[in-house]
Amino acid sequence: MINIKKFTFNPVGVNAYVLWDETKEAVIIDPACSNRSEESVLSRFVEEQGLQVVQLLNTHGHFDHLMGNSFAETKWRLKCRIHPDDLPLVSQAKQLAMFFGISMANPAEAIALVPGEEITFGHSILRVIHVPGHSAGSVAYHSEADQILVVGDILFEGSVGRTDLPGGNHTQLITGIKEKLLTLDDMTKVYPGHGNDTTIGRERRSNPFLQ
Repeated sequence: MINIKKFTFNPVGVNAYVLWDETKEAVIIDPACSNRSEESVLSRFVEEQGLQVVQLLNTHGHFDHLMGNSFAETKWRLKCRIHPDDLPLVSQAKQLAMFFGISMANPAEAIALVPGEEITFGHSILRVIHVPGHSAGSVAYHSEADQILVVGDILFEGSVGRTDLPGGNHTQLITGIKEKLLTLDDMTKVYPGHGNDTTIGRERRSNPFLQ
């Protein structure tokens, strides 16, 4: 059974997630730390829970979600994984953050996810679901067994990801959500990149962008 812990880090309020199961193997999705205090919070939790981090994952390549990559990669001696369509954003992260008045270390080069790849840790599996539209390489991570879906900025409680940034496409995003995410079980818990948790059923019934 997958356990999940959410942290909200950095000036943009990104939700970072730690997922682990009974084996104590863990993955971190969107580390997002922007300072030493946040780094300490994340690393202390991992240590206190006795976790072994075996995968570092990104939902997409926007700079606010890449914050913390450099720290996490050094701390756990792993490379972050990202969809190949968002690899170009990794090298541009520091420059793009400066446009918003935010300072960050440029992440090291990430490793591309393989289309259709399944991420394994302990006894658990996360299926990678490519849903472009917020960015070209936006992905969600889905555990069918535990009905968990970590979506980054694809889908929010009562809203969807913005599509006015480079690589954005509103029609593509809405189509992808409807065809790839809303087909999941109503009880699937949705963990977004910002804001509150929700469920697939709730968003299918009441999200105004999806009606």
